[in-house]
Amino acid sequence: MREVVITGMGAITPVGNTVEAFWESLKAGKHGFTEITRFDHEEYKAHVAAEVKDFDAKQYMDPKAARRMEAFCQLAVAAARDAMEDSGIDLEKEDPFMVGTAIGSGIGSIQAMEREYTKLVEKGPSKVNPLFVPQMISNMASGNVAIQLGLKGKSINVVTACATGTNSIGEAFRAIQHGEADVMFAGGAESAVTPLGVAGFCSLTALSPERDPDTCCLPFDKRRSGFVMGEGAGVLVLEEAEHAKARGAKIYAKVLGYGCSSDAYHITSPAEDGAGAAKAMEFAVKDAGLALTDIDYINAHGTSTHHNDLFETRAIKLLFGDHAKDILVNSTKSMVGHLLGAAGAVELIACVKELNEGYVHRTLGYAEPDEEMDLNYCAEGTSADIKYALSNSLGFGGHNASVLIGRP
Repeated sequence: MREVVITGMGAITPVGNTVEAFWESLKAGKHGFTEITRFDHEEYKAHVAAEVKDFDAKQYMDPKAARRMEAFCQLAVAAARDAMEDSGIDLEKEDPFMVGTAIGSGIGSIQAMEREYTKLVEKGPSKVNPLFVPQMISNMASGNVAIQLGLKGKSINVVTACATGTNSIGEAFRAIQHGEADVMFAGGAESAVTPLGVAGFCSLTALSPERDPDTCCLPFDKRRSGFVMGEGAGVLVLEEAEHAKARGAKIYAKVLGYGCSSDAYHITSPAEDGAGAAKAMEFAVKDAGLALTDIDYINAHGTSTHHNDLFETRAIKLLFGDHAKDILVNSTKSMVGHLLGAAGAVELIACVKELNEGYVHRTLGYAEPDEEMDLNYCAEGTSADIKYALSNSLGFGGHNASVLIGRP
């Protein structure tokens, strides 16, 4: 089986539009939560979001191309361009049919749905944009990245709700392992801070009603009251190890394992005993050929909802037993919110930086422990000799995915 490494990264996030800006914000404990600016939110139960700031798509692509893309695609292309530049890959020296994309979006463009439905109702069917469907559908993140960068290899869009980014990276990993590609641009993109998007999650009572940006998102804390909607994109360049070495690429990390499972339990709630999430982690550890006691850090799904944080804690304790209390566990969402289909990709980028720098960022706002939840949730950032990082994502529908990386 071929070895896979990470050679490039790009991120557009609520706390920075480059990987370095994103990482510096995480280290500093800086969050991206503000009052929603995209629409009047007074009649809504949620009032705070983690919006991307100061983003100009025309800095990353031709203005005409940008106008024909919805926001989630613009974010994906921007992150992918940065990842390509970071990787140093010269596509003129590559077989384009061996360079692919696996960039997912959990939702696609809610903006296009809102906009074109309003036209349909107010002006009739003839006024609906001819490009409505190709602008809306979620595979266009992967499609537009392939078009913009000239990547002719395997191009897929995994849609597993909030596990989308992690599954996309995992499937890219598998494609390279099995010789279907030498290089894959993998990750996720999402932009759903819209009236319909926020209203839908409010109706589920999933979003935090807190108005204070400093206390609206508290993963694993007893005071947690729901997640905060975020947006952004994360793209990683995955590459076959010998291919990377042959071109002299810098290697950030090894991708060692990938595991998936289904709770087969409920359309929104994780399984209460954590068995499904535990099994995904177990599969990833076994895939890497490691022992459970080798795992010293987990970037948790950690949404700040009551059910997720409790049941994910149960999953970690179920799998790791006594070793669970020796594992550092944190939530990147405590600073960037929940990026839905992009969450797993952005969080894996955080894991790579943590491995490289020997520093695990804090879970911002964590202060008041909850009963039964007695793991080390990183109330403060800490220097740590991390050898392996496990990144978890759990999606509506019972989708569980974990990716395991190690130092190069």
